[in-house]
Amino acid sequence: MMFRIGDELYHVAHGILMAKQDRRIDTSHTDVLPTSEWKRTFRRRLIGWYRRHAREMPWRETRDPYRVWVSEIMLQQTQVATVVPYFERFIAAFPDIPALAAAREDEVLRLWEGLGYYRRARQMHKAAGVMVEKHDGRFPRDANSAGQLPGVGRYTLGAILSIAFDARQPILEANTVRLLSRLLAFDGDPTRADAQRLLWAMAEALLPRREAGRFNQALMELGSQICLPRGPRCEDCPAMTLCPTRAAGRQEEIPRTKKKPPPEEVREAAVVVRRRGKVLLLRRDNAGRWAGLWDFPRFELSSQRADAVQRELVEKVRQMTGFSVQPEAKLTTIKHSVTRFRITLECHEARYLRQDVEPQNRPEMRWLLPEELEAFPLSVSGRKLGCLLVEGIGSGAPVSGSAKRSSAKT
Repeated sequence: MMFRIGDELYHVAHGILMAKQDRRIDTSHTDVLPTSEWKRTFRRRLIGWYRRHAREMPWRETRDPYRVWVSEIMLQQTQVATVVPYFERFIAAFPDIPALAAAREDEVLRLWEGLGYYRRARQMHKAAGVMVEKHDGRFPRDANSAGQLPGVGRYTLGAILSIAFDARQPILEANTVRLLSRLLAFDGDPTRADAQRLLWAMAEALLPRREAGRFNQALMELGSQICLPRGPRCEDCPAMTLCPTRAAGRQEEIPRTKKKPPPEEVREAAVVVRRRGKVLLLRRDNAGRWAGLWDFPRFELSSQRADAVQRELVEKVRQMTGFSVQPEAKLTTIKHSVTRFRITLECHEARYLRQDVEPQNRPEMRWLLPEELEAFPLSVSGRKLGCLLVEGIGSGAPVSGSAKRSSAKT
């Protein structure tokens, strides 16, 4: 299938413009990808655009592999504006890999608090330890060693090695998936394995021989600032006359997106257990939501009537901690979102009575003064509740808010 766009000739083979969702794409045929002339023109235009329009970001001031690594992990599913202050605080606290490796996990998580997807921070901490032990405290240059670090997948590997070391490594993330799908006029499901092979092949085919890192950053910048999911700014795009999707007027259809399921409503309880002026905090286990963070006893709540709610609080706190408690006032209600869940968190107060049993898999627990909570990493909703305790407030009025940043956060 032949497209003449401006003075550029772009060849798309096997009817890829009209690819069916259930049709397998054979990416072994090089004629699916653009011609050498097209690629040279695209590279020249993209780099020229990037020189004029690249945003200033603190991690772009250096090619230090550590800072590149930190920024790339933080930017996963998180907007740039959100990441900047977190990045600056993180680097100030842990200026290099040995400093990060020497930190306690709680310190790392506390600085990450509110950024969401906390597994990223825990894996970074583990990876720093590996680099101190095996790589003299440096980020490894070779792809095999770097790819074995915790939390470093194919995209992260390509981004770090290309930006920090100018390695000729391709990248593929949400913004470039959208951009490359439109440049290929591919209207199938980009998450399918065969589509991923095609898009990775396109990303690799476009790479220049030198300055691959700058090129990859330019691709991501173009995708995030111009080739938007809805209402793409085609008139400002350096590749407008090279884009078959633009020529066909199908910008709003490509790439194909899956309909998101409706949010699931969840009702939970958090219990502030008090004992001699202190409150009980638990460390969450290594699985599930907020792994490794500290929290108040928290669980799903099914009862509706007030007396049944109190019985459920008593029983579930006993199951979690082994403590017998006496429920007292309801403090407040916090509404927040986590990924696809819309959570109504009912916050209750209870008085410690005694230890009844020794529960199986008892979590690590601490009795803390409310002002001591500041030093412990909590979820966003846990921090809101902690702040109420420090302020001595318990109005019972709803506290609205979202624990979600970008697509989903804590």
